[in-house]
Parts: sequence; structure tokens; C-alpha cells
Amino acid sequence: MTPSPHSTGHASAAAAPSVAYYGAPAELPASVLGAVVYGCDARAVCAALADPRLVCVPLETLPGSARVEAWHTRGPVTTGERAGVRFCASEDHCFGVIELEEAPYGGPRGAAREAYQRVAAFHAGGDHPYVWRIWNFLDAINEGDGDAERYKLFCLGRAAGLGESLRGYPAGSALGRRDGDRRVQVVWLAGREPGSPVENPRQVSAFRYPRRYGLASPSFSRAMRLGADVLISGTASIVGHETVHPGNLQAQLHECIDNLTAVSEAAAIGAPHLTALKAYVRHADDAEAVASAIRARCRPDAASCILLADICRADLLVELEAIGRPRWLSAAEV
Repeated sequence: MTPSPHSTGHASAAAAPSVAYYGAPAELPASVLGAVVYGCDARAVCAALADPRLVCVPLETLPGSARVEAWHTRGPVTTGERAGVRFCASEDHCFGVIELEEAPYGGPRGAAREAYQRVAAFHAGGDHPYVWRIWNFLDAINEGDGDAERYKLFCLGRAAGLGESLRGYPAGSALGRRDGDRRVQVVWLAGREPGSPVENPRQVSAFRYPRRYGLASPSFSRAMRLGADVLISGTASIVGHETVHPGNLQAQLHECIDNLTAVSEAAAIGAPHLTALKAYVRHADDAEAVASAIRARCRPDAASCILLADICRADLLVELEAIGRPRWLSAAEV
């Protein structure tokens, strides 16, 4: 696959769907393209609601956090399934989901390869050929040593499954569940028009990481610009390619925020309003400190969600992802 370029500094013609976070699962508005339900009981909740636009991800939500992440679109939404890919589509946007048990594919490497091959095949020649943003969830992401770590095996399978199929790397996140369910879940957003991949000048591009991080580098861009919005990938306390401040939550949080700002500035929107921010914390006791940082950094009306999850590196305590918008836009435009 061709590595994604650095930001050109020009806005894409594409427009992102908007996101809203809801405190409790309920009947979805017609405008929802697709939604993720979080929580240890997510599967039971999704089964009870029986809405094909829902996907359940059993990451524990922390006190005061929203449970539902809903992506809104314009116009009617159709739903369906093809070759194991569940999809919800409007004229401009597509929300996709694939979930594969690891055992039939020999573990996370084989399951990731199969999942990404299906994602690529689904979008090849379709109405929404541009994959903008992907979330990956697997159990026990840090289990295993060296090249046998489950995340590194996942990255190897993802790279093999993608090959040269997509047009640049999408923004991405990869998180570890703790439910013992050896199932790879891939959730993504795609559209009719291309976005503009963006890299962070403070960090080595993930797809150019040195060999020490595995046989295959992580296949994602630091962000994807879509019109005025910048969909920012999972962002942690990494400078260059090294983890910094291991064991120090506050210092890692500051580094995360600096990276969010740097990638937004690289996307040519300057210091952004963060209109949505989601945090993954390794330890539940850190949730309040992370929530305080979110309140200090975001607009007062920003959507936010805090989840208990394992991060892709065992020495990382927190990861943030966000949507950034230029500060010169009014609140009404946000």
C-alpha cells in the first residue's frame, strides 16, 4: 500500500458525518448512519434494541461517561450485509462493521488479514470507495512477548489484508477489550469523496515505525481531514516513535494534548476547537483526571466519552481521539 502523504494544507471536498454521544442506549433517530454501544452488557443491549445500525463493543464505560457513539448523516439510510460486512449507507457516507472469530483463522493475525481483505473488497468499485476512519478492537491486545504480542500479530495481518487496496491509509485506533472473547472487531467510516490524510510533525508516521515495533508497521494515518473537520486518530504520549513519560499519567495527558494540537495545525486548521473527544484509560482510577483534562481542553458543549481499555503499547496509560474544527467557525457552524 502506498503510504499516506503529509497534509497538503488544502481542505477536502468531502464532508464528515457528525457525531453525538448519548448517555444511555435508546431508539436511534432516523438521521443516525450507524452507532456503537459501549459497555460490558453491550451485546445484550444491542440484541434488545434490534437495530441493524448498532454495533456492540464491550469496553467498560466509566462513571459519567456516555455509552452510545452515534454518527449522523443526511438523507435516508439503507442497511444490509455482504460477505460478512454489515453496512449502513446514505448518499454520502457509509458505516461498516465486520466481526470475525479468531480461531478459524489461527489467531489475530489471520483474522485481521481476512477482515481487511473483506473491507477492501467491499469498497472496491462501490459507491463509497474512500475509507476515512477505522476503529479496531480485540481482546488482550498486549498479551504475548516480542513479535508474538497480539497487537503486533494484528498489525501483520492488517497490512497483509490491505495490500495496495486502499487509496492511502485511513485514520485509525486499535484498543484492547478485556472480555476474553477472541474476536476481531473492525468498525469504519467511508465516503464518496476522498479525504486528506494528515501526519503529525512531532511523530514518526506510524507506517514508518522501525523494526522494533513489529514485522509490520501500524497501517494508519495520524488524522484525516474532511472539509472543515479533522478526524484525529488514537493519539498517545509518543514523540518521534518513542513512548515518553511511562508511568506518569499527567505528563502523558499533556503529551497527548500537544499531539492533538500539532496534528490539527498540520491539517492547516490551527489550534482547534475539539468538538468531540474520546478517551481510553488503562486504569479506572485515572478516569477523573482524564475527565478534568477533557473539560479543560474542549468546548463546553463538546461530546465526550471515557472508556476502560488496554492501549496498543503496554507502557501507555491513556489514549485520546478527537474531531477538530477551526476556531474561526462560530458555535452555530460547529
